Amino acid sequence: MPNHINSETSAHAGLITLDRPRALNALSLPMIRDITAALLAWRDNPAIQLVAMRGTRRDSKTGAESPFGAFCAGGDIRFFHQAALVGNPELEDFFTEEYRLNHLVHTYPKPVVAFMDGIVMGGGMGIAQGARVRIATERTRMAMPETNIGLFPDVGGGYFLSRCPGHLGEYLALTGHMLDGAQAVQAGLADGVLASDLLPGLWQALATRQFDAQQTVPHWLAAQYLPKVDAPIAPADQVDRFFSLPSMAAIIAALESAAPGDDWARSSAAALRQRSPLMLHVTLEQVRRARSMDLAADLRMERDLVRHSFHPGHLQRSGAATDTVEGIRALAVDKDHAPRWNPARIEDVTPEMVAPFFDSPWPAQAHPLRDLV
Repeated sequence: MPNHINSETSAHAGLITLDRPRALNALSLPMIRDITAALLAWRDNPAIQLVAMRGTRRDSKTGAESPFGAFCAGGDIRFFHQAALVGNPELEDFFTEEYRLNHLVHTYPKPVVAFMDGIVMGGGMGIAQGARVRIATERTRMAMPETNIGLFPDVGGGYFLSRCPGHLGEYLALTGHMLDGAQAVQAGLADGVLASDLLPGLWQALATRQFDAQQTVPHWLAAQYLPKVDAPIAPADQVDRFFSLPSMAAIIAALESAAPGDDWARSSAAALRQRSPLMLHVTLEQVRRARSMDLAADLRMERDLVRHSFHPGHLQRSGAATDTVEGIRALAVDKDHAPRWNPARIEDVTPEMVAPFFDSPWPAQAHPLRDLV
C-alpha cells in the first residue's frame, strides 16, 4: 500500500507531511498508524524540540503536486462505506486508533504546529485542534460537516466545538458551516492567519531553528508570524438566540418562524433540513454533554457514538439501513446528493431514538479508550 505519510527530522524538528493529495489527504488507517508511530518515536527524543505538520495539494489543471494548499479533508469515508457493508473489523480499529492519535496530539509534551492551509475538515480537524499552534491562511476552509453524511462531529469535535464562544459550537456542529482562516481565529479554532506564500519560509525556519526552550516556540510564532485578525463569523446574538434553545425541534421552529427578512435564520434552517434529522439530535446532545467533559471522557463518549452510528441495534438497523452509510452513499459513492434519512424530518425523531446512542456498548473496564486520561 502506498506510503501517504512522509516523516523526517531536520535539526531539532520532527516534520510530518500528509501526502495523499488526490484524496485531499483523507486519512486511512495506515496513515493514522504512521503519524502515531512518528509522534511516539519523537516524544522522548531530547533532540526533537517541536513537531510541524502540513499537507500536500494537487493542482486540478496541471496535476502537479506541491506542499501546502490542503491539510486534510477528514477520514476516508469511502473506506467507511465499504467496510460497513462487508463487516470489515478494520472499521473499529480505524476509529479507536484515530481517537488515540487525537488524544496524543492534544497531550503531546512538545509543541506541535499545524499548518491548516486549504481544506481542514473532520479527521484533519481532529489532528490540527490538538496542536499547540494552529496556523490558518487566506485559503483555509474549515468545517465539521459530519451531519451531512449521517454522522456527528467526532475526533474530539464535542470537546473543541463546545469551547467555542457562546453557542457557536452548536451552530458549527449542526450546520457544518464553513469558516475561512480569519473566522477560525475568531471561533477559537486557529491561533493566527499567515499569508500562504509565507508558509514555505516558516516551515524551513521551524526545520532549522534551535530554540532555547520548548515554551518559546508558540511565543516566537505569535510574535513573528501571527498578527491579530477580526472577522465576524455570523451574528453572535442570532447564534446564541437560536442555538441555545433546548432542543432541535425548538431550534428549527424558531429559525423557520423568523422574520421574512432574516436571511441568516432562513439559510440556517435550510441547511439543517438537508442534514440527518437523527444525527442532528444526537449531535446537539453530544456538544452539550461535552461542554462539561475533559478530552478523554469526550473521546470515550464519541467512540460509543460512532459504534452506535454504524450499529444502531436499538433501531434494528445495520449496514446500508443506517443514516451514516446512507449519507456516505449519497455524498461520495453514488453522488446523487439525495440521502434517504430515517426518520425523514427533525420533528419525527423521538428521545427514545437518541438516548441509547449515549449508552456505552462496553463495560468501563473493557472500553477501547479506557486508559486515556
